[in-house]
Amino acid sequence: MYNAVMKIYEVHYRTPELIDNLVSIWESSVRATHLFLSESGILNIKKYVPEALAGVEHLIIAENAKGEAVAFMGVQNGSLEMLFIQAAERKKGLGKLLIEKGINEYSINRLAVNEQNPQAKGFYEHMGFSVYKRTELDEQGNPYPLLYMKR
Repeated sequence: MYNAVMKIYEVHYRTPELIDNLVSIWESSVRATHLFLSESGILNIKKYVPEALAGVEHLIIAENAKGEAVAFMGVQNGSLEMLFIQAAERKKGLGKLLIEKGINEYSINRLAVNEQNPQAKGFYEHMGFSVYKRTELDEQGNPYPLLYMKR
């Protein structure tokens, strides 16, 4: 069980400072997990992250005992739109805590994951999701196949 988290909560007011902090968490997570992305690919996607963070319906933050954000998830209409954990905090149970909160409080029942990220696919399968559809391109038209999963 992840015991370094002080709290997990939804934020309604998204300050520029919060968005910058979450983009840093996103980048740390992506560099640890999205090994199929080139440096230019990461930097290109990074440009769109602030807009996604600002626009997602429910933005849930996990803070450590020092009050520092270490992970976040975004939920829209029962779909997990994003889940990113700071690299140093991975594999400690925080993803499970977030997903369980998402299922129980935000009715998450579907998500999309990069096919080239087998750790994430395995994690979501462990959490009760299964693949029902595959696309050759991601939602921005890039050559990163997506797996659509549901509970």
